[in-house]
Amino acid sequence: MTALNLAEQYLQCVYETGNWDQLREILADDLVFKGPWYDFMNADDYVNSLRVDPPIGFTCALIESYSNDNSACLIYHFSKPGVSTIMAQLFHTVNNRIKSINLVFDTAAFR
Repeated sequence: MTALNLAEQYLQCVYETGNWDQLREILADDLVFKGPWYDFMNADDYVNSLRVDPPIGFTCALIESYSNDNSACLIYHFSKPGVSTIMAQLFHTVNNRIKSINLVFDTAAFR
């Protein structure tokens, strides 16, 4: 599976299906997630945080995607009640799993 395929599958699991088991399958055990508010150092902690506080009512519309051999970048319009902003996520992959995710957005939209 390409880095872009994995990134798109990630987006589908998080924003469309809420299939946390499927999401966990595409993440490396030692996943590193970094975002403006949360950091995780393994896949289980990250997925468990989504299980506890799922992104209910959140939507995303893909604007653009880029990829190379081992990375992909998705830029999308994110919205939930009262919030609308552009987000970008950079994914690095190893052995057909997502090894790291960097989430970037302007937190001012959430105030």
